[in-house]
Amino acid sequence: MTRLIVAGGGGGDAVAAAVLDRALRRNAATGDRAVVLTYAWDRLLVDPVPGPRTAADFTGLRALTPNVYAVPEDARPVAPAGSTLPRLAAELPHTFALLDPHHGVEGMVRQLEELIAHLAPASIDLLDVGGDILARGDEPTLRSPLGDALSLAACAQVTAEIRLLVAGPGLDGEIPPALLRERLGALVHTLTAEDVAPIGPVMEWHPSEATGMLTAAARGVRGLCEVRDAGLTIPLTDDAPVVHEADLDAAFRRNRLAAAIADTTGLAEAERHCRDICGYSEIDYEREKAVRSGGTPEAPFRPRVVLDQVARFAERARARGISHTTFRRLTEALGLSGAQRADLRALLIGTQPERYDAPLWRL
Repeated sequence: MTRLIVAGGGGGDAVAAAVLDRALRRNAATGDRAVVLTYAWDRLLVDPVPGPRTAADFTGLRALTPNVYAVPEDARPVAPAGSTLPRLAAELPHTFALLDPHHGVEGMVRQLEELIAHLAPASIDLLDVGGDILARGDEPTLRSPLGDALSLAACAQVTAEIRLLVAGPGLDGEIPPALLRERLGALVHTLTAEDVAPIGPVMEWHPSEATGMLTAAARGVRGLCEVRDAGLTIPLTDDAPVVHEADLDAAFRRNRLAAAIADTTGLAEAERHCRDICGYSEIDYEREKAVRSGGTPEAPFRPRVVLDQVARFAERARARGISHTTFRRLTEALGLSGAQRADLRALLIGTQPERYDAPLWRL
């Protein structure tokens, strides 16, 4: 029977949903796979256009309901937009459906209800990697509250029973671990190397840092990982590759932003609430970053220069107690472009393969 997983934050949450589906509820007899409902909302390294994409930003989508579209492998984002979803559809045996917030939470509720009626799923899960979906929505450490709040507000208003799951608590570095622990429910599963093996090829190119750390932790990597342009530090411990259940209704009642945007009919309206409650919108941050980087021409990729830069970065990071980092962090720290991330990765793995703790880089 069909299962539905809502990837609460899009991006790497969609990849984690595929892992979770296989680890918890795979049906070996039929080969059945879940439908993953997710934003098309990638980092600027992938998509230079700020914010999430709509159905109009793609060609080749397949209608599932009047307001929900599957993103097959031959779909293409309309330039200059970019998206990881068509490649995910090509490499993973799941159906990826587009969650579009541009008509606010009311539009997302409509999409969910249509898809549930169409699929009649045996189960529905809302999945968040990291656990910032359990925030109040106004914590100063939050960096991307809007996407999770939109998903939470929509799922909380659907009449069907939805289970909230948190994978890799703390891996996004946005909520203090002590607060997360008291908001988590029962342990559902501890991910293993076998569980994440099918997404190994995906994590060779997918830029998600939280899901990358989740994958590495499931493979046994331990240490302190530095991520994002801000250089956040994330501990990789035995508690990193776990999946917990959480109370969805309690999460919605706690989250001030989710409550405020529950009846919105447009994304701009939801953004205004986000600015009022959080002091900013992550889409504003993407807009500002796109403007800063848009006028900077791409410098040539010089391997010897890059290797020297990485060595200096590693020396400074080790002095801070850092053991690992992500290729996204290295790309941004070295001032490389998103297109050069693949060049950096190939250079480092080709010259120092012993430092590759897939998909992280050991310093």
